[in-house]
Amino acid sequence: MNSWLKLILVTVGGLGLLPKAPGTWGSLLPLAVVLGCGYFYLDPVWTMGILVALFVVSTIVTLTCVTWYTEYFGQQDPSHVVSDEVAGQSIALLGMAWLIPPVESPVGWIGFAVLAFVCFRVLDIWKPSLIGRSQQLHGGIGVVVDDILAGVIAGVIIFGLTLLSH
Repeated sequence: MNSWLKLILVTVGGLGLLPKAPGTWGSLLPLAVVLGCGYFYLDPVWTMGILVALFVVSTIVTLTCVTWYTEYFGQQDPSHVVSDEVAGQSIALLGMAWLIPPVESPVGWIGFAVLAFVCFRVLDIWKPSLIGRSQQLHGGIGVVVDDILAGVIAGVIIFGLTLLSH
């Protein structure tokens, strides 16, 4: 795989190269996908399948390109690499993706998607406890595991909130 393709993949089409908060820019891709699925009233099974596919592909990209991006950017976990944020955000959104977007009032559904986004970003930036310690794992594992843990915690919170609201 050539360097340009690797750069496009790890920066998620260049989102990670945007100024200020590249992780937030990268996290917007799964949110946009979910909102698009809701807009077209896609069956929740398809939405969840797409999120799982985003998670798997972005995790594989993060892990397989670690040697390249560490050398290219000169850092173990460069901020421009946002494929790991796509993985974590995809998991967080699974907490609400099972909901069928209501035809009459999509505001609550959109609210859960945005809340999943915010919850994941707060946990990813703050990195409490185990999330922060997981970054010390070797290589690409440490790069992606903190985002996966933040995504799982955010997803569980959102899932609980969706259950309480229904």
